[in-house]
Amino acid sequence: MDLQTRKLEFIKEFLKVQSEDVITRLENILRKEGLKSDGEAPKPLTIEELNTRIDQSLEDSKNGLLIESSDLKVKMDKWS
Repeated sequence: MDLQTRKLEFIKEFLKVQSEDVITRLENILRKEGLKSDGEAPKPLTIEELNTRIDQSLEDSKNGLLIESSDLKVKMDKWS
């Protein structure tokens, strides 16, 4: 499948999305990819930023806000 066809298929699937959370995550991905593609190197995290991300990850884990990779794969398989 060529890139143009894949884009059109993606748009069709995107238009079916009803979840604000999914749209927010996709927007974030596009923003991050846009930053990468502009040729500017990403800025390294400060120690404080790194520690904040670690703390948030640990908190998310403690509160059950994670998804197992096998469960994610099952969800992703249902997207197609």
